[in-house]
Amino acid sequence: QVQLVESGGGLVQAGGSLRLSCAASGSIVSFNAMGWYRQAPGKQRELVAGITRGGITTYADSVKGRFTISRDNAKNTVYLQMDSLRPEDTAVYFCTAAPRLGLMATGSWGQGTQVTVSS
Repeated sequence: QVQLVESGGGLVQAGGSLRLSCAASGSIVSFNAMGWYRQAPGKQRELVAGITRGGITTYADSVKGRFTISRDNAKNTVYLQMDSLRPEDTAVYFCTAAPRLGLMATGSWGQGTQVTVSS
């Protein structure tokens, strides 16, 4: 059982930055991989970025070069630094945790945090 608590969403103008945080608690092996998905209105939930405990990362092509995922293993916390935000980044962002990157879509989920980017 893993509990995920997200924070850091909000409203920002295009070109601005936001930083999301997600703290995990529970079975450590269940969050060897942590990451972020997002879901915009009328669209499917999509992977944004993921990171393993060892620091291996994966990113969606749409955010490469603009978003940076990192984690603090001592705090069991994952971060998503979002720079050069665009209106199309507007979505609810969900934290996820799983034993490995390939299982994140079926892992544990946070409650979601809204990110709104105005043009």
